[in-house]
Amino acid sequence: MSQISITSPKHCAKKGGININNRHKKLFFTFSTFFTGLLIVIFLVWLILHPEKPEFSLTEADIYSLNLTSSSTHLLNSSIQLTLFSKNPNKKVGIYYDKLLVYAAYRGQQITSEASLPPFYQSHEEINLLTAFLQGTELPVAQSFGYQISRDRSTGKIIIGLKMDGKLRWKIGTWVSGAYRFNVNCLAIVAFGQNMTTPPLASIQGTRCSTTI
Repeated sequence: MSQISITSPKHCAKKGGININNRHKKLFFTFSTFFTGLLIVIFLVWLILHPEKPEFSLTEADIYSLNLTSSSTHLLNSSIQLTLFSKNPNKKVGIYYDKLLVYAAYRGQQITSEASLPPFYQSHEEINLLTAFLQGTELPVAQSFGYQISRDRSTGKIIIGLKMDGKLRWKIGTWVSGAYRFNVNCLAIVAFGQNMTTPPLASIQGTRCSTTI
């Protein structure tokens, strides 16, 4: 007498379900291993070629005008010419500058409108010369602005802050990173004596700027 084995459809479904789940687990494990390895490789490349932030130095700042329209309205007209160098200190990393906005400030007050510099690419260890002409027309300033300017004039110098806000991307080989915001702060010490009435008022010396990313 032969033995007949009867397996219910429910039981077969359970077995098939176990096989399907095992396949899914293997696929998941394979992809997880692949992506983990890829992330490790990217991290190691980034660690080895970790880019240094760009360096900026202000070489010259000339003030052509810095005048209140009247003592009662506290509105400022200004024009400032600046020249600075940008350096990429990295040996194997290039930099794309996608956005550059520059303006001048005095004692925490913005005294020119923002000027936009054209985007550019900076190769390994490359140095670029940047120039900008900053202007402000009837910009509102604090009531103490005129007094502070007169006080600085009596000391023979005025300190102007030059600020740059922008976005950059790193380039390593053919790989290009996402965009990073960066800020540059420079200080220009400008001779400003009682007898200096003919513009421009020129900065005394070049200064190294601070850069944050």
